[in-house]
Amino acid sequence: MNPLSVSAFNEQIKHLLENSFERVFVEGELSRITFHNSGHIYFTLKDKDSAVSCVMFRGNATKLKFRLEEGLKVLVDGAISVYKPRGSYQINCFMIEPSGQGALALAYEQLKQKLSQKGYFDPSRKKQLPKYPKKIALITSATGAALQDMLRVANKRYRNLEVDIYDVLVQGEHASQSIVGAIKQADTKGYDFMVVGRGGGSQEDLWAFNEEVVADAIYGANTPIISAVGHEIDYLISDFVADVRAATPSVAMEIALPDQYELLQNIDVLAQQYDRAIVQKLNQKTQELEHLKRSFEQHSIERKMQQHRETIASLQSSFNQTITFKMEGYRRSFEVLRDNFPQAIANKLNNAQMQLNNLKAMLEANNPKHKTKKGYAQLVKADQVIDLEALYVEDIFEAQSDITIVRAKVLEKREINPQRVYRKESVGK
Repeated sequence: MNPLSVSAFNEQIKHLLENSFERVFVEGELSRITFHNSGHIYFTLKDKDSAVSCVMFRGNATKLKFRLEEGLKVLVDGAISVYKPRGSYQINCFMIEPSGQGALALAYEQLKQKLSQKGYFDPSRKKQLPKYPKKIALITSATGAALQDMLRVANKRYRNLEVDIYDVLVQGEHASQSIVGAIKQADTKGYDFMVVGRGGGSQEDLWAFNEEVVADAIYGANTPIISAVGHEIDYLISDFVADVRAATPSVAMEIALPDQYELLQNIDVLAQQYDRAIVQKLNQKTQELEHLKRSFEQHSIERKMQQHRETIASLQSSFNQTITFKMEGYRRSFEVLRDNFPQAIANKLNNAQMQLNNLKAMLEANNPKHKTKKGYAQLVKADQVIDLEALYVEDIFEAQSDITIVRAKVLEKREINPQRVYRKESVGK
């Protein structure tokens, strides 16, 4: 036997496998998924006992409706391909479908969960529709029945409305981009709100309204948006993101536009209320006017002057009475004083004379001339009159009478009462 080179051997294996397995359908769990920068997707398909490498090249990967996730069970449609330089084989996937459910259903749930986590469905961010819109935009197919339904309802309910139509693709590969472009353009025109929608169809027909780019455009718009796609049973991603969801396009108009006949009835009711309010207001103002008139009369200048004159007259009368009373009191007091004055003066003089006599007597009694007796003199030490007992040996003092002053010195001091002894040291001398 002639031995084969490794390359030749791998070439034979490649030819054998690729010709034998031109089309394979394999079911398993996704593992070790790699999204390459080139757009290719590499992953492993496994079950509890085995695993096989797989690749999905960019051309097929762009057609996927859902995102490959770790552990997801899928059905792979492809062919075996051998990578000769390494002698390894893999499944080249043409299509991938989720096991047990359709790809669109899975993609819908995946996107719904993703946008919910991003806060796209948060009720607090949803904008209110204006009560009386003036200008709106309809983003739909210009040839679809949905547009005619919306225009018919709008014309019936509320004719005082400007409607702009943005003709877009509502199904097919390029529908989502067409819808996104119209939303962004209309959002700059200052509409009161816009309706994005179409009539009923299959899940594939409505799929453009489940695209993430459409959800992003609705979420990012400043204008309130109503999603009105399909029938009542159809729930699209756009329904969750939009500010208002309408079951059908015609229902969108009924939700967003007031009924002109109800408005006319309301106007009649308001007119009646207005008439009653005017009559009530006129009656109220008439009463207020009468009240003001009476108040004016009570507070008029003439009445004020009369009140002031009466007040002045009252004050003048009171003043005259007070003055008269005061003068009468003063007169009686003066008469009493006049009658009692001579006696009071006499009493005062007598009292003064008596006080004067007493003072003279006291003065005479304290006159030094009257006090002087033979053999007696006043003792003065340091300009102060002292008693004899206050003198000590060696003290200098003066003996004064009314006509003579003698300066002397204590040479000796004796006590008549021998029990009392006076020493100079006892007083600090």
